[in-house]
Amino acid sequence: MANKQPYRIKTISQYHQLTGLPKPEHPLISAINIESIKQLPGNEPMSLVFDFYSISLKRNSNVKYKYGQQEYDFDEGVMFFISPNQIFGIDPAKNAILKKHSGWLLLVHPDFLWNTSLAKTIKQYEYFNYSVHEALYLSEKEETTITGIIKNIEQEYHSNIDKFSQDIIIAQLEVLLNYSERFYERQFITRKITNHKILNRFEDILTKYFNGNLLAEKGLPTVQYIAQELNVSPNYLSALLKILTGQNTQQHIHDKLIEGAKEKLTTTDLSVSEIAYQLGFEHSQSFSRLFKIKTKLSPLEFRHSFN
Repeated sequence: MANKQPYRIKTISQYHQLTGLPKPEHPLISAINIESIKQLPGNEPMSLVFDFYSISLKRNSNVKYKYGQQEYDFDEGVMFFISPNQIFGIDPAKNAILKKHSGWLLLVHPDFLWNTSLAKTIKQYEYFNYSVHEALYLSEKEETTITGIIKNIEQEYHSNIDKFSQDIIIAQLEVLLNYSERFYERQFITRKITNHKILNRFEDILTKYFNGNLLAEKGLPTVQYIAQELNVSPNYLSALLKILTGQNTQQHIHDKLIEGAKEKLTTTDLSVSEIAYQLGFEHSQSFSRLFKIKTKLSPLEFRHSFN
């Protein structure tokens, strides 16, 4: 799959055609009962790219969805979110006929959001950049809530389209996205064991990075580097840390840096420039600026406060 160019699906109408569905009633938005999908875009594993948003609520799917090296079989009610131009893979199950798939698929073209409040705010929902293995697990009650909203959207564009239709659908979409954000926060809190394991591993990675020679060699660790080491997406990691600790990944990295800087300022005679270099800064001014933002003191003022 990795060696082939992703297959791009540009329109919702094209998706309907490829999956054996009737022509969509609205060209820019479609709520699809997954049971009505008659075929997949292909019988072999393939990578796909949509030019539109996809919100999936799946149960007992016949397909493995894949991001990078991560795979997930949807055997229970879960949601995942795909933004335009995001590459993902599908691998049709060989025993698909034995398994009835169900759920809903909501497709929304960016043009439908044009000149609405959601056109900009939809980018604030970070879960559109989460990976499939970071899917949202729904309780039965939560699944009922999401399904009801999708059915409301479907009913609205099935009705006679008038000047109120778009505003009503946009409002329903915003409700759906806000509920999804709430449910993700609930998941961060309720899956304590898994999430605190990630937090512990995160601290271990930072400690090893700062205690080794990597700072001087490579500079500060990036959010992308930490996320890759933890096998999660950068947005998911920052959102998880924000819920558990009140700070995002970058803030944690900076706090670890300041902790190391304070130790060197109070236990060594190294100059500020030497400390800055050891902590991965090319220019000591950048280090001093960050230190003052974090501590309200310059490095030298901090050092003198201990004398």
